[in-house]
Amino acid sequence: MQYRTLGDTGIQVSPYALGAMMFGAIGNPDHEESIRIMHTAFDAGINFIDTADVYSHGESEEIVGKAIKGRRDQLVIATKFGMPMGEDPNRRGGSRRWITTAVEDSLRRLGTDYIDLYQMHRPDPTTDPGETLSALTDLVRAGKIRAFGTSTLPASEIVEAQWIAERRGLEPLRTEQPTYSILNRGIEREVLPVAQRHGMGVLVWSPLAQGMLTGRVRKGQTTDLRRAQLFTHISDERRIDVVEQLIPLAEQAGIKLTHLAIAFAIAHPGVTSAILGPRTMEHLADYLAGADLVLSDELLDQIDAIVPPGTDIGQLDMSYNPPAITDSRLRRRELASRPAA
Repeated sequence: MQYRTLGDTGIQVSPYALGAMMFGAIGNPDHEESIRIMHTAFDAGINFIDTADVYSHGESEEIVGKAIKGRRDQLVIATKFGMPMGEDPNRRGGSRRWITTAVEDSLRRLGTDYIDLYQMHRPDPTTDPGETLSALTDLVRAGKIRAFGTSTLPASEIVEAQWIAERRGLEPLRTEQPTYSILNRGIEREVLPVAQRHGMGVLVWSPLAQGMLTGRVRKGQTTDLRRAQLFTHISDERRIDVVEQLIPLAEQAGIKLTHLAIAFAIAHPGVTSAILGPRTMEHLADYLAGADLVLSDELLDQIDAIVPPGTDIGQLDMSYNPPAITDSRLRRRELASRPAA
């Protein structure tokens, strides 16, 4: 396993990060099997694991805590905060009040006295970013976390946060965690270049586009993924049409579509690691089988011809949309200031 430096932190991490979202009630409820999956990944050289407090409402962190016993110092542990952890409106977001509580909860569940990378799961437009950065800086100085970052933060807000940190003498953002795959390349336009300019590590999630780049979703066929209808993007014909073009490309190259997709995600120089979330040992074995794959420039050019750089083909349902998009009041002038139709 060839390790990479996580931005400017000096921390060495594997290009595959083990995502723990599937460990627990929403994925694999068998704790012992989940621990075996993690131990197999660690033995294969993966030293980077990513979880979150909200995954199975803390159960994922608890399982990770069991798996890292006796190995803690050899592993880089990342977790996230900010998503709702109950009905209480103050048990979410980026306020100092919640951050100082959430980190203690995560430390307890993980069974460790420090977190290597603490990430804000989604932007919080209700909290001054200076408050969030100040609270996280205090955690770094207290030794409870080693570094902090964000997930799905727009490029403009990354720049704003770094400017605030410099002006106020706070720790800067060290990482960003956006979605990235052959089907979703939008971050190539601004997020990746901005992250590179600011010396940030980038962990990308869903390099398999929530299962679409496994080849299980085919045109004109009803698969388990499509039958479940959990996500609208799985039934997006535009995305399925692209998958139909990628399948023969992978076959001609003599590689599995899954391996092609993951190798693509870690080929970009701005990407540090791709987060892979196996639910079973078979999933992990498949991912590891393609660990040494490096795509040729010719093959990358062929992918570019199918999905141009910086292009999103549809959008993942769980992708972040800022208030300017989701709140119609921010997109329409008040009726009193509009001429009658």
